[in-house]
Formats: sequence, structure tokens, C-alpha cells
Amino acid sequence: MRTYRFPKLRDVDDLTMTEEPPAKPGPRQVVVRLCAASLNYRDHLIMSGRYRGRIAPNLIPLSDGAGEVVEVGTEVTRCKVGDRVAGLFFQTWLGGELVPSDHARALGGPVDGVLTEYKLFDENGLVHLPEHLSFEEGATLPCAALTAWNALFTQRPLRAGETVLTLGTGGVSSFAVQFAHAAGARVIVTSSGDEKLEKARMFGASDLINYRTHPDWESEVLKLTEGRGVDHVVEVGGAGTLQRSIAAVRLGGAVHLIGVLTGGQIDPTPILFKSATVRGVYVGSREMFEAMNRLIAFHRIRPVIDKVFPFEAAKEAYRHLEGASHVGKIVIAIA
Repeated sequence: MRTYRFPKLRDVDDLTMTEEPPAKPGPRQVVVRLCAASLNYRDHLIMSGRYRGRIAPNLIPLSDGAGEVVEVGTEVTRCKVGDRVAGLFFQTWLGGELVPSDHARALGGPVDGVLTEYKLFDENGLVHLPEHLSFEEGATLPCAALTAWNALFTQRPLRAGETVLTLGTGGVSSFAVQFAHAAGARVIVTSSGDEKLEKARMFGASDLINYRTHPDWESEVLKLTEGRGVDHVVEVGGAGTLQRSIAAVRLGGAVHLIGVLTGGQIDPTPILFKSATVRGVYVGSREMFEAMNRLIAFHRIRPVIDKVFPFEAAKEAYRHLEGASHVGKIVIAIA
């Protein structure tokens, strides 16, 4: 089978294709023929050697993949040959709270990922795809979609009629727009260009703010909400945008901290004065994934895909991610 590995982590030119034999399943293991994988900003950090987490040596990259079950172990009960599945980002986070041992089983980091033609999974590390999705669409779900779902529908669930602010038009933000729209919320989107914003309107955005035209975009958010602020902020920028997100949220609102795209220092005082909740969100469990898939299936939501690259052009997919011109997800078709 063809497999990509990173013998070193410096830049995308280190990505190397190899030929390796596929593994045979143990009693509770499953072999998946991977058909597609998608990229996240985490993959860019890992590729460039800037990721803070533990990385497996000679890593097979990427956490998000979907494919078809082609072989099962003798004691497998959760899936069968021919099932269409996606892998969990955290292979052992099945439900409840995230625990330290789950971090050690994250795909495309501590353990090998999905940029390969075949992969061996524990049967518990898979979920079934909604029937209406292609493999390319299904491959976008494990990290970006589930992170947006966890942010908006778990600890402080979004309610119809509330207002959500999303930053940018990348994977997490695009899913947040779609999910919030499906839940009956008003969605305000910021982005760097009018063309990106108009695309966001097509998949559910209610109000659009160009942050290059309006660098004090939090003031525009307050104008749109008549000074009240939004109920939820899906914060993907990190320290560099967090202060503005706190300014844009209402008294008692929630800022869901997801991204690390920008650096900077934080003054925590406004969090206190606003009685706001700032919560870190790191993907989600299998239980959350299955709940999210029910909503995706019911509303027949189709993930926003910017571009699909062939398997042989994986390096170009990384370069496209680095260019930050995309709206939605970047996908690599494997089979």
C-alpha cells in the first residue's frame, strides 16, 4: 500500500511516499481502505515542527479520514465489511470527559494518521458516515466539524434565536455557521475578503464583516446586535483576537476558544466584568460525533469543501492550506 510519512518535521518537502504492507486485524480490529483525508491547521503546525504535542517518529500525518471497511477481526461487532466509516480524532475518547490518556491516542500526532491507503483501527475508534455524504465530505468531519459541534451544543447548548459570531471561513468556522443556521440561530461572520464572506452567506451566514475594512470588528458586532453582543463566539484566532471576541460577547455569554492562529497577551479583566465563560474546546468524543451525525443526516448538511487534491499531490494540498485562501475544508482523495 502507498503511505505518506514525515521522516523529519521541517517543511512540506519532507513528506515522503513509501510502499508498505497492510496490517492484518486482531480480534477487535478493523482494516479500512481510506478513500479521502482532510487537512487541519494542526497538520500545518506538525509539518513545520511547531506543534507542542508529542509526535510519533516517522509520522504518517493527518487525523481526519474516511473510507470503507474491507476486513474485520473475529470478535468485531460494531461494523462489517462494506461499511462507510470515519476515524475518531481521539481514538479512545468514547464519551464523558477527555482524560490525559486520550491525548496519547490522537491520530496524526502521537499515533500514525490517515494519509495512507489502508489503516488498522480498533473497532471502537470508528463512526459510521451519514448516508448522503461522499467519502470526501465524510473526511472533513472528525476534527473541524466535531470541534464546532462540541463548542455549540454540549456544555452550554446553543438555542434557537441566539446569535453566534464566527471568525474566518476555515473548516471549524464553516461548520459552525452551518450548524448554528440549522439550529435557528443568527450567524455573524468575519473574514478578510468580500468574496469569502459571500460564500459564507450561501451556507448560512446572516451578517458579514470584512475585518480588513473594519479592523475594529467587535464594534461592528455590537452595532449589529444593538449593543448587546452575541451569545456565542467561535474563537479560532487565539490570543491575537481573543480580546476582541470578549468585547463582542454579551454579558454572561460564551467564548469557545479553539484556534491558535495568532499570538499575543490577554488581559483577563473583561472576562470578569462580563461574567463571560471562556472555554477551551479540543475536538470531541465518539458520543458527540454520533449526535452530530444525526443532525447532519436529518438536515442533509453537506460540508463546505474548498478543493480536492489527488493523493499524488498531497504536498500541494499542504501548500494550499498554508496559503490561507480557502473557504471550508481542503481534502485529499486517496482512492
